[in-house]
Amino acid sequence: MNRIYIPTSGVDDWQKLLADPVKHWRTGFSARSLAYAWENARGFPAEIQDLYTTSDPPFLDMELLLAIPEHKVLMPPYGGHPSQNDLFVLARNSSHSLVAITVEGKVSESFDKNLSEWNREGSRGKETRLAFIKDKLGLADKVPSGIRYQLLHRTTSAIIEAERFTATSAMMIVHSFSQSNLWFEDYQAFIRLYGIENAVIGKLYFLREIAGIKLFSGWVRGNEIFLKM
Repeated sequence: MNRIYIPTSGVDDWQKLLADPVKHWRTGFSARSLAYAWENARGFPAEIQDLYTTSDPPFLDMELLLAIPEHKVLMPPYGGHPSQNDLFVLARNSSHSLVAITVEGKVSESFDKNLSEWNREGSRGKETRLAFIKDKLGLADKVPSGIRYQLLHRTTSAIIEAERFTATSAMMIVHSFSQSNLWFEDYQAFIRLYGIENAVIGKLYFLREIAGIKLFSGWVRGNEIFLKM
């Protein structure tokens, strides 16, 4: 996997990185909405910046150092598919500590298969992948079959990249442009694994400290203007 990246000159550069640059690049869908929201912000979109202040303690003066669209993160078994994150962000807070962030864009699209569907046929490779994910996420108990697999491996990506960049914190943020908050209940079920009941939109939750890395997650609602671009 190539480790050389080039800066974007606009949203068209995001489109080229998609698995299907035609099918996945449509007005009102997540890939296009996310690209316009972040390119127009020239930093963090306002709803993301606001999210950082809601944790306890808050993340103050967050500075965006690096943002990579469609960022692939390898997981064992290494011949399998990587986790392709809609956006990876490396940031720095007021104490000059690094923060690794994976961002999952959504509109009407679901979080794909739940764990039962993903592992229906079973394989040695999937057993290896799931064991790795559970270890990275500090989930010793059996994960309920209804949990969406996408949420698991996107959050694992944040931990992996935090380790790679020696960041002290990792975050998985859902940046949804659905004005009716579609699939939010799936997100709530995911962070319930960490004892968080009745999660709300716009709040950053501390989930757990794992091998010295503090793991957080949050859901924000994006500006609906980007659904029309």
